Amino acid sequence: MKEYHISVLLDESIENLNIRPDGNYVDVTFGAGGHSRSILNELNAKGRLYAFDQDADAVVNSFQDDRFTLIEANFRYLRRFLRLEGVDSVDGILADLGVSSHQLDMPERGFSYRFDAPLDMRMNTEADLTAAILVQSYDEEALVNMLSTYGEVRNSRTLAQALIQARKLSEIRTTFDLNRILDKQVIGPRMKYFSQVYQALRMEVNDELGALEQLLEDGLAILKPGGRFVVITFHSIEDRLVKNFFKTGNFEGEVDKDDFGNIFRPFTLVNKKVIMAGSQEQKSNVRSRSAKLRCAEKNRE
Repeated sequence: MKEYHISVLLDESIENLNIRPDGNYVDVTFGAGGHSRSILNELNAKGRLYAFDQDADAVVNSFQDDRFTLIEANFRYLRRFLRLEGVDSVDGILADLGVSSHQLDMPERGFSYRFDAPLDMRMNTEADLTAAILVQSYDEEALVNMLSTYGEVRNSRTLAQALIQARKLSEIRTTFDLNRILDKQVIGPRMKYFSQVYQALRMEVNDELGALEQLLEDGLAILKPGGRFVVITFHSIEDRLVKNFFKTGNFEGEVDKDDFGNIFRPFTLVNKKVIMAGSQEQKSNVRSRSAKLRCAEKNRE
């Protein structure tokens, strides 16, 4: 498990879930199972844990426990698959949105610019869209929007034009094919620039924001009053969506009032200030440095 992925903000996640021993909980990002194991440790024989993961590689980390069910699906289908399990409501939901160390460190998955590999980046290897198809088929405006929105790439239009010109001469099939184009367009530190571009491609290929929005809406629907929703993000756009939704129940952060002027507040913020990894965790796990944890409790009607 440790080689596959190190769970970020593990203790803080479990503490903020405020686990009831006999409750029903969901870990929507199973990965190596670190968070799931910790949740199970807090449950008694009546408690139940359901976990989601769309990556077939994560299934090898599953474990036998009568209180545990692993569902091989994208968490955007949370409500649908829980209904198939006969579950209409839960006491808590945990989401760790970071890409796993395992995915980054497997060259053939194409998530990292460090290895020469097919330009893939699919978290679900059965999905149709790969990063190679994306860079070969998107028009200039679509590329610019993706690079600037998801990667905050400063020269997004120049890079988009460079990609279009390059693919006219030769197909962009591998990470190193892409890297050769990026090397001519780098602004600022090379590693940061490459990371921004690769992040943008990964988020687009996997429709990560669309999946997150569906998760938040489904999570609100199935959480019991008093239930906790814990989300760990690694990107400012993700964090903004979670922050807005927890505060207002919508993704724009706009206050919603009824005809009598009453403000709609689906949640009460448990931690009004975002929780970040401590210095010791950041030192031992570099990928925890950008992690932000937010927790909200569903209001009672």
